Amino acid sequence: MMKKEIKKIITGVKTSDGKGVQLTRIIDSPTLDMLDPFLLMDAFGSDEPQDYIGGFPPHPHRGFETVTYMFAGKMRHKDSVGNSGIIETDGVQWMRAGKGIIHSEMPEQEEGLLSGVQLWVNLPASHKMSEPSYQEINGDGIPKETRGDDCFLKVIAGKTKNGTQGAISNDLVDPLYWDIHLSQHARFDDQIPAGHNAFIYMIEGKVTVCGAPIIKNQLAVLSEGNHIEIKSTSATARLLLVAGKPLNEPVARGGPFVMNTPEEIQQAFADYESGKLGQQDSLR
Repeated sequence: MMKKEIKKIITGVKTSDGKGVQLTRIIDSPTLDMLDPFLLMDAFGSDEPQDYIGGFPPHPHRGFETVTYMFAGKMRHKDSVGNSGIIETDGVQWMRAGKGIIHSEMPEQEEGLLSGVQLWVNLPASHKMSEPSYQEINGDGIPKETRGDDCFLKVIAGKTKNGTQGAISNDLVDPLYWDIHLSQHARFDDQIPAGHNAFIYMIEGKVTVCGAPIIKNQLAVLSEGNHIEIKSTSATARLLLVAGKPLNEPVARGGPFVMNTPEEIQQAFADYESGKLGQQDSLR
């Protein structure tokens, strides 16, 4: 058994996307280009409507999956293959763009706090042109596990050492995605599949991993190993623990498309312009 340690701390960069939505880009940033199979991670959060009200109007994707997890507020999803729904507080959306999809993500509120994270998960070459799919699970549908009086977690994907199975199934990168809540001095430990790349993102509070600290809004890239131990050093702490099997394939990016070669990116843009990725007007 080898314990994971903190390999690198990332704070991300402030930016905006969509129609002026203010966010922090943590993966796909100058300090962390990607962490195979994770291509991008954005954190957003504000109670100022001007920071989020513009939302993310219709835009295309191909070649990967998007995972949106809401901490507070509501976001409406619509896409070109007919899916529509509202992701509310504690809800998650796992969308496979596959061969191509156009979707919009718009705030379903005009005031109050809107916060959450979006993660992009790469698809292997064998599945980049697969059919699009969509899973939306509200907070009540996410399995939960309590460990004593000081540790509670929501299991979005993956399986804990106690046997709690996540709501999302994905056998391509075998993801682990846990939302962990700790009281002061609480300890959390579990297994992570050997060979998986893994990170911790701090939502609230402070914790340590093998004595090294992580604070709110930081992302910690973890070293190799198959065991994780986390200790809370604040009154309360909340964090995401995420891991996935690396694909070890070439990555070509072009805005909203992620393929294996530049030629495939060019084809994606051509297909979008010709309407082969879906009809944008159907989302309005």
